Amino acid sequence: MTDDLHLAWVLLRAEAAALRAQPDRGEITTTVIVTALLAIAAIAIVAIIVAKLTAKARSIDLGGS
Repeated sequence: MTDDLHLAWVLLRAEAAALRAQPDRGEITTTVIVTALLAIAAIAIVAIIVAKLTAKARSIDLGGS
């Protein structure tokens, strides 16, 4: 049991060291900005479609009084 825990600890430390050695490439910021812009564009497009459909639906004459 002690050998298993020791092996797990060694592997965990090696993985942590490998992650620390990787330089931060700064791609997260770009990804977040692009994703936010796409989300804003999608919301705007949906809002335009809803507005046009609502206007068209209200303009239909149902022949009522």
